[in-house]
Amino acid sequence: MKRAEREAAYVEFATSRRDQLRRIAYGMCGDWHRADDLVQTALVKLYVAWPRVAHGGAQDAYVRKILLNAAIDASRRPASRETPTDQLPETPAPADTSTEDRASLVAAMQLLPAQQRATVLLRHWLGLSVVETAAALGIAEGTVKSHTSRGLAALREVLTAADA
Repeated sequence: MKRAEREAAYVEFATSRRDQLRRIAYGMCGDWHRADDLVQTALVKLYVAWPRVAHGGAQDAYVRKILLNAAIDASRRPASRETPTDQLPETPAPADTSTEDRASLVAAMQLLPAQQRATVLLRHWLGLSVVETAAALGIAEGTVKSHTSRGLAALREVLTAADA
């Protein structure tokens, strides 16, 4: 495949998946601006690996893995942590549920450890199977199940306490 064809295929892939990746990143970090930064990082890394990844046919899984790793890396850097404010974001989140429910869920997700948050997000937000989630995160299927179970239990506890 020629370079121009590879670049055209990359641009088509990136533009078609950008919104989905942004929603995934928002689910991981709870901030639209940080989500944009994570997507940017993931797409740059994907571009570098595109000639190798395009032939394998697993571009979606590969870019999700990059995105998850970038989010985990960003959460480990203490200098990059921001404190939440009472100000509303410039653009509202897509409205599938009520704003209050979405805000509660995102806040509760932020309380989970990174690995639990990633497994819950992949399993229940993206609807991946246990096998697909394990492959995306590079962990055992049993680890996916235990992290997901613990993450959901913690979410239930936090959200139930918030409702009361």
